[in-house]
Amino acid sequence: MPDGKLWTQHDRFGNEIYLTRERWAHIVDLDNHPEMADFFDEIAETIRLGRRRQDPYDPSGYQYYWGFADLPDGNTHLVVCVRFRWRIGLAGAVSDEKFVTTAYMQAFKE
Repeated sequence: MPDGKLWTQHDRFGNEIYLTRERWAHIVDLDNHPEMADFFDEIAETIRLGRRRQDPYDPSGYQYYWGFADLPDGNTHLVVCVRFRWRIGLAGAVSDEKFVTTAYMQAFKE
């Protein structure tokens, strides 16, 4: 894919969300969430099927979450953080970007 995108995925609301190489490298970095390295496809599945809630501190941030039975260390869900951003070009045209910022595992009940 162009622009360093690894994939794009539509959520349940029709939003097209993408993951870049840079963000994937950030997610699996040893200082962040290296345990996510084996769950690349599950991140897209979480976007496609997951529930979504808006970040209470950042109105342009959303967390998608979806349960998986095979997560390690007692975790029950993947959480994928997505930023929604709108840009206005020089000619006044508005374009939107919706991209994954990070992803991690968490244990919780819905």
